Amino acid sequence: MEKKSRKQYLLDILKLFGIFFKIGLFSFGGGYAMLSLIEAELVKKQKWITHDELSDIFAIAESTPGPIAVNAATFTGYHAAGVPGAVLATIGVVMPAFLVIAVIIALSYVIELVKDNVWAGYFFKSIRVAVLVLIAKAVFTFFKDMRKNLLSYVLMIASFLLVLLTNVRVI
Repeated sequence: MEKKSRKQYLLDILKLFGIFFKIGLFSFGGGYAMLSLIEAELVKKQKWITHDELSDIFAIAESTPGPIAVNAATFTGYHAAGVPGAVLATIGVVMPAFLVIAVIIALSYVIELVKDNVWAGYFFKSIRVAVLVLIAKAVFTFFKDMRKNLLSYVLMIASFLLVLLTNVRVI
């Protein structure tokens, strides 16, 4: 490899990592939601692979064990930049979830440290109130849009009383 092509290769695999990090960060709804983002980035924007090649990659990713998003990232990264591309694309797509879990774990330690603090208690109680307000807003919004008839009112009241007066779980 020439120096310039090696530099371009390194830039490409770093770009591959960035693309899959962004896809992992912003795609909600699971692995299948990521597929259109992968197509938009790698086929249409970067033009690293063709639509037919990506379709083959998706078929392989779906038929192999493991999450389709991780498999698709691995196969796409390999196709675009070899083994280093596969490794960086895979790390890129899973790192956002890993970071979210790490932040949640760190927050749980902070909460444990301040749980007996009076001000922290007030803060957490205010969060409960805010969550209650958000839930109530959602209920009233859906209630406004709901088709109302006698059966819907009876089911709503029966469900409310069942949850309120027994140990039946809402879910």
